[in-house]
Amino acid sequence: MANLNLEKAKTYKLVDLLEYLPDAIVIHPVLRKNTGDISLISYDAGVKVVRKKSPFDAFIEVLEGKAEIIIDTESHFLETGQVIIIPAHAANTIIATVQFKMLRTIIKNGYEDIGL
Repeated sequence: MANLNLEKAKTYKLVDLLEYLPDAIVIHPVLRKNTGDISLISYDAGVKVVRKKSPFDAFIEVLEGKAEIIIDTESHFLETGQVIIIPAHAANTIIATVQFKMLRTIIKNGYEDIGL
């Protein structure tokens, strides 16, 4: 996982910053802090990742392609431009129905429920 080392105060087109690899997932951290992280991730078609529960919410934005995201036992089919929040402590599986790229944001600090 190589950091993209994006220059601050410069514009980027996120979808162009990472490639697909055959039968693989490519993860590039964009920003990593103790308080959370932002990562760009690409999945080749057919790749399936079963994740254990996380203690934090994960904001997912599909930048390109399509994916099935299963949260606990409920399937969600997302395509380019759609977002979903995977709740903390929920089991989740991500399946690349075709090649797809996503932006994942996890915020760890200030996780207390502030009633928004």
